[in-house]
Amino acid sequence: MTRNLVLYACISCMLYCLTACQPSPTKICVTTFNIRYDNPADSANNWAFRKDSVYAFIQASHPDVVGMQEVLNSQLIDLQAALPDYAYVGVGRDDGKTAGEYAPIFYRKDRFELKDGSTFWLSETPDSVGLGWDAACVRIATWVKLQDKQTGKEFVMLNTHFDHVGTEARRQSALLIIRKIKEIAGEEPAIVTGDFNVSEKWEAYQTMTTNTFVLKDAWKVAAKHEGVEYTFHDFGRYPMEKREKIDFIFVTPNVQVKEADIKSAALTDSLYLSDHNPHSAYLEF
Repeated sequence: MTRNLVLYACISCMLYCLTACQPSPTKICVTTFNIRYDNPADSANNWAFRKDSVYAFIQASHPDVVGMQEVLNSQLIDLQAALPDYAYVGVGRDDGKTAGEYAPIFYRKDRFELKDGSTFWLSETPDSVGLGWDAACVRIATWVKLQDKQTGKEFVMLNTHFDHVGTEARRQSALLIIRKIKEIAGEEPAIVTGDFNVSEKWEAYQTMTTNTFVLKDAWKVAAKHEGVEYTFHDFGRYPMEKREKIDFIFVTPNVQVKEADIKSAALTDSLYLSDHNPHSAYLEF
């Protein structure tokens, strides 16, 4: 009897030690959100009338990291002032400073330590400002390497906005991003967010998801889904049957997707957060 009790105690102790030694998983909420550039022609949906609702959405949903697209410098200043809990990495695409649209990544300052980060151009010369392939616009990708202050775990997040015209530019941009993720993240967990200006039917999406370096579409592999199934709606002007999901969150195989949602950007029948719906995913690694 005594021997059994000793054996039981030893086994219990071993199991406790094994459990206690397991690293705590990192759990984060990631959002990708094209906030629409500040365009006076948007009339009632101009940034001046939407921005307070955008701030309120981010404050309420409180994502850990947010990849945004179409952010002009004036909007970036507004976001910084309204979201003091967040820091950001990013530059304007037209000069590598403040001109043109940013593809910034905002992250919670209380939760993460910035280990590294930068912006590169989606072109044949990614280290300098330039137009790539058959693109109509200069395009960029911004990345960060963050360390979770709670678990010590590091991960990489990259945020981008593909060209809306150049088919070859989108394909080459996908290949460039895959190379950069390999280079920057190595074996660490990695997340790619962005407005890819294509649905899953297009070649650029297939390049992202069927390359030898596997990236998973978070929406497709999520254990649970909520919300609508499209992201672009053009301030509600697109007919429902034409609305598509062109904003994506991709993850490396070592990231589990617990839940994904796409929230409707409609505030009223005529006022919207943006011409895109924000897309979020709840991840663990």
